[in-house]
Amino acid sequence: MTVLVCADLDRTLIYSAAAFALEGPDEAMPRLLCVEFYQGAPLSYVTETAAQTLEALARAAAFVPTTTRTPEQYGRVHLLEKPPAYAICANGGHLLVDGEDDPSWSAEVRARVGSGCAPLTEVQDHLIRVGGDFVLKRRTASDLFAYLVVDRAALPAGWVEDLTGWCAERGWRTSLQGRKVYCLPASLTKSAAAAEVARRTGASRMLAAGDSLLDAELLAAAAASVRPAHGELHDTGWTSPTAAVTASRGIRAGEEIAARLLDLVASE
Repeated sequence: MTVLVCADLDRTLIYSAAAFALEGPDEAMPRLLCVEFYQGAPLSYVTETAAQTLEALARAAAFVPTTTRTPEQYGRVHLLEKPPAYAICANGGHLLVDGEDDPSWSAEVRARVGSGCAPLTEVQDHLIRVGGDFVLKRRTASDLFAYLVVDRAALPAGWVEDLTGWCAERGWRTSLQGRKVYCLPASLTKSAAAAEVARRTGASRMLAAGDSLLDAELLAAAAASVRPAHGELHDTGWTSPTAAVTASRGIRAGEEIAARLLDLVASE
């Protein structure tokens, strides 16, 4: 019986130094493994224990990194010694099979997204109009969605809520994750891509992990899931009868998530 494990990456399994949330004396800090470099500098980490647990998880189940990162951004992450057979990128907009983009899935997603919401250009224009000095960068991802890098401390009160309402009226949704504000078509989901991987692998059961509102549908669709005690889902109080919450925050929560998923697979 194949068990599918779909897990978000950033602030779920992997962490930048700003998201470690480590407390205690230096001599009590865990050993860390760098799993991503950006422009020649180390960027993302897991604990050494988490890395070992994820290797065991990948041997025991069909492990699928499931991220809002573009394929290019995902390509910088080296989480396992052997890359997984499947990866979901761009919030479900790309399905990688043995590291290669599946063109049939990409075409299907674009056909579905293109007919169900306002065009990306309309959202981009709106983001320019409502932006300010708090916007540090504007980006698009895979010609599917837009996101801003912002100075979070300088965000005007109610700005995210106003943007969320505007987007909802046009078939889009928003997510605030760290310093990034995402605007995505409502039909662009990780859960749809996960269902496709489940079909291809013949998986009879899916487990999931994630920390943001963009992960909520994926976690709700899973037979069992786990989220960290931080992030967007935690801040909004999101719960599910089948979702567990870590006792830890930050990078130690990533270690706890990996162990919880392995325990769930072992109990099958």
